[in-house]
Amino acid sequence: MINKDFFQALEDLEAEKKINKEAFISTLETALTSAYKKMYGQAKSAMVKLNPEKATIKIYSYKTVVDEVQDPDKEISLAEARLIKKSFKVGDIVTTEESTKDFGRIAAQTAKQVVMQKLKEMERQMALDELSEKEDELLTTVVKRIDNGTVYVQLSNTHTEGVMLPSDQIPGEKFNVGDRVKVYVKKIKDSFKGTQIQVTRSNIGFVRKLFELEIPEVASGEIVIKNIARDAGNRTKVALYTDRPNVDPIGTCVGFHGQRIDTITAELNGEKIDLIEYSDDPLEYIAKALSPSPVISVETNDSLHSSRVIVPDDKLSLAIGKNGQNVRLAARLTGWKIEVKPESSISNQHTKEPEYELTELSEDDAFDGLSELEDLEEISPLNDDEE
Repeated sequence: MINKDFFQALEDLEAEKKINKEAFISTLETALTSAYKKMYGQAKSAMVKLNPEKATIKIYSYKTVVDEVQDPDKEISLAEARLIKKSFKVGDIVTTEESTKDFGRIAAQTAKQVVMQKLKEMERQMALDELSEKEDELLTTVVKRIDNGTVYVQLSNTHTEGVMLPSDQIPGEKFNVGDRVKVYVKKIKDSFKGTQIQVTRSNIGFVRKLFELEIPEVASGEIVIKNIARDAGNRTKVALYTDRPNVDPIGTCVGFHGQRIDTITAELNGEKIDLIEYSDDPLEYIAKALSPSPVISVETNDSLHSSRVIVPDDKLSLAIGKNGQNVRLAARLTGWKIEVKPESSISNQHTKEPEYELTELSEDDAFDGLSELEDLEEISPLNDDEE
């Protein structure tokens, strides 16, 4: 049956695979007990016990002492019990060691199955624990396969696939099997189907990690990224802050001859990046967030957490951005609702300030950037040189 070589194998597994031997033996005892009951009858009360110190396996059956036996598999009469031990009384449990002679082959098969299953569970849990440390990290992966737009990547030094859905890809990107691709680990999920790792390149976390990778001052915390607003594939705004007066956060991130920011832009497939210097003053922060458009003035309404921004007439479309992109990203970045008006609207105002409606923004809301203005019928899209 199970001999000392088996117990030595358990010792080796504990040392090599970090498997808890006590927990393993408990699982094995439960499995062997179930196998014994299947062999000799489910109604039988029994328990298999392993003794690693003595390298033995023993099977015990249990019967309750009763006045009148109704279930012979689980009960024993008081008279019969006192033939075993005179001190037995009704309600006591009589334990009898059973023969294991005919159980050897079943026990060996069951032990093998339990060992294999436990090993798979432990290896899966160890892999999950290792992978959980990679969540919220930037990894270099290899494209393994592509299926209906979903890209499956191989994580380095693991046998685990990462899944990058079409919505997690930068619009316009094309991948081929074998390509090396940087991805951001968004989420690790464990389910009955196994461990699933969701990776992305469209998440703002991907941009943040690229800045940490390419700019040592960001990685060290000397320069802090306060917030990121992103329209993947088109434009990203990054708010930067430092409390060191001798450090220029924007210049540092741009790098010598633009090398640092160019590297990040290339990884983002040419996506435009606006670097914004963060300010505690909302007027200044909102004005900077509308970059690359110049701003004449900013007014805020604290109770509504909204703002009105005046820009030069010829820069109106630049401030709004194509399809409202620039002002929408500025609103996400600052957390303020923003309405943009041309400078000419000031001179057209009546004595009483005309009412206007501020559109509340969310991550997915479209933003037209303007309330209705006199003599303005349409916002033209950005020209290439303006964008």
